[in-house]
Amino acid sequence: MTALSTLCYIQREGKYLMLHRTVKKNDVNKDKWIGVGGHFEADECPEECLEREVKEETGYTLTSYRYRGLVTFVSGNGVTEYMSLFTADGVEGEPIACSEGVLEWVEIDRIEELNIWEGDKIFFRLLKERQDFFSLKLVYDKADRLVEVKLDGKAYPWKASGE
Repeated sequence: MTALSTLCYIQREGKYLMLHRTVKKNDVNKDKWIGVGGHFEADECPEECLEREVKEETGYTLTSYRYRGLVTFVSGNGVTEYMSLFTADGVEGEPIACSEGVLEWVEIDRIEELNIWEGDKIFFRLLKERQDFFSLKLVYDKADRLVEVKLDGKAYPWKASGE
């Protein structure tokens, strides 16, 4: 099975707007902290999906954002997801409560202290270190352990947490 999605990290005053996924049952992201975004609807391009999902989850309208990379997630359960990764530095409007969890502004330097996916740590590093568009492939096993990483089509060395 293949899925298409977007993910956005909205930045303000050295913080990212993070979503603590606590609501949905059977959520692959249950109890994880992620950015805002979601799955494509019929005929949407990445930017249309991004703008709609951010509005639905936060109440904000994006006024300034950048397409930063394509992240290919290969899960141990037979699903491959192609995620368009964005950062944003401009929003307008009033925030709303999110139906998928709790939204919180978190200092960028503290993100890795949160319960996030192992692969997210890699793309946070890339967002910080690179300005160019990148392609990142993250392969997880059935126990949700990261087992392979490729950056721009080449093997990428990383250390799993605790190593």
